[in-house]
Amino acid sequence: MRLSRRALFAGSAAGAAGALLPTSPAAAKPKAAAACASYRAAYHFTVPDQWKNDPQRPVWIDGEYHYYYLYNADYLTGGTEAGTAWRLATSRDLVSFTDRGIAVPKDTTVNGDVWSGSAVVDTDNTAGFGAGAVIVLVTMSPGGGTDHQEQFLYYSTDGGRTFRNHGTDPVLPNPGVRDFRDPKVIRDEERGRWVMALAENTKVGFYHSADLKSWTYVGGFVKDGIGVLECPDLFRITASDGTVKWVLGVSANGKGAGLPNTYAYWTGSFNGTTFTPDASDPQWLDHGWDWYGAVTFEKRAADGTLDERARYAIGWLNNWDYANTTPTIDCDGFNGTDSIVREITLKRASAGTYYLASRPIAALDNHVSRTIDLGDLSVSGTRVLEYTGISYEVTTEVTWDSLTGAGFQLRRSADGGRHIDAGIYGDYAFLNRRNTVNPDTSGKWQESHSPFDRSARAVKLRILVDRTSVEMFVDDGRYVHSSEAFPYLVDTGLALFTIDGTAVFRNTVIREFTV
Repeated sequence: MRLSRRALFAGSAAGAAGALLPTSPAAAKPKAAAACASYRAAYHFTVPDQWKNDPQRPVWIDGEYHYYYLYNADYLTGGTEAGTAWRLATSRDLVSFTDRGIAVPKDTTVNGDVWSGSAVVDTDNTAGFGAGAVIVLVTMSPGGGTDHQEQFLYYSTDGGRTFRNHGTDPVLPNPGVRDFRDPKVIRDEERGRWVMALAENTKVGFYHSADLKSWTYVGGFVKDGIGVLECPDLFRITASDGTVKWVLGVSANGKGAGLPNTYAYWTGSFNGTTFTPDASDPQWLDHGWDWYGAVTFEKRAADGTLDERARYAIGWLNNWDYANTTPTIDCDGFNGTDSIVREITLKRASAGTYYLASRPIAALDNHVSRTIDLGDLSVSGTRVLEYTGISYEVTTEVTWDSLTGAGFQLRRSADGGRHIDAGIYGDYAFLNRRNTVNPDTSGKWQESHSPFDRSARAVKLRILVDRTSVEMFVDDGRYVHSSEAFPYLVDTGLALFTIDGTAVFRNTVIREFTV
């Protein structure tokens, strides 16, 4: 995936972000430190240097996940216009990653750099490069522009570490449209063929192939009103009640309609050619501002066994509206952070419909370096805790009899003037970054909302806080909010709050991680 490029970065990104802070006395900027301090995330995936954007669907090869992502080695000198390659990191637990360098290079053919696509393991040698070859189908734009997009093939015979191009001709030429990108390829074992989902403006096109080299259009799924559809996703998953559903997902910008700018999805059925949704309007896998270009992928045990009742997901913690604004450039020399890998499962709602629930990957438990168990805490108004920290997780269940709102003040300044608010208010859950440094200069995208049923008079919150991000999981991941925020590193406080009532924050636990 490649969008129209922005030229937002000018001079110090950290300084530009700092200028966004409110200028009231309570929120006065602290004195600069003698040397820069690191804003690199403590337990989220970050690019080693320069730039990253779209994740590419990780694949299981030789007992570990191969995670490819779009990487620009020339970002600090040439900006996003310098184009992307595919860089590789491998992991056995999806928390700790090992960098393996560039796998699919850019600018080695007349077609230029490589954009988003997908990798598959060709177990049966359908493409003719050998059994077990790793095949990448990827969008490129011959001529160096952005308006003429076609699909090309690269292949690897060394376990997905390095790739070479299969000629310079497209395996799927452009039929004469502007938006024609982000191929997502899956194996249809039942019918003995490959299926591709392709982003085509407001349509996801479906294609068939026997050999990954020649593709036939068979139909499409159209959805207007949520912008240009990108980075399609197509998979089958089994619910806890045994129901099997197909899911079609896309990255989409619903801001104009008051919807998220993240990952929209539909549950439904797929017969190998046509996707039939259960409802016309999508659900959203994240309600925050910064979970874009997301991909889901297979959950496998250490021995490679596939779990058909769950998948993993990872998203780019950024947004093209302000992609170049980040304090990580000044000291650490990079721009590119991902969400935590989450496990998604299919759940049945009380109305008989189905939705995807999310939770942070369980392997985080193996990286806990410190646990603070605060037990049950009664709160009426604001209660500042003794705990201080920059990167941590906090979990609790808030209960009440009569209440308007409740939640956390995260990364709170010593004077209480700066903080990130997360919790519930009335009939919605929210994440609000307005009162700290953040990348949104427009002021429009400061507080994200998701539905909340207050009749239960209880809510479970699990919130992951890192140096430049907050991810809030509401009620066992029924809704998630992921957003960037750039609090000063001296803002380490944590407070609980209620509005118009008293609440008990039950089983409140803070965990820190070392990766």
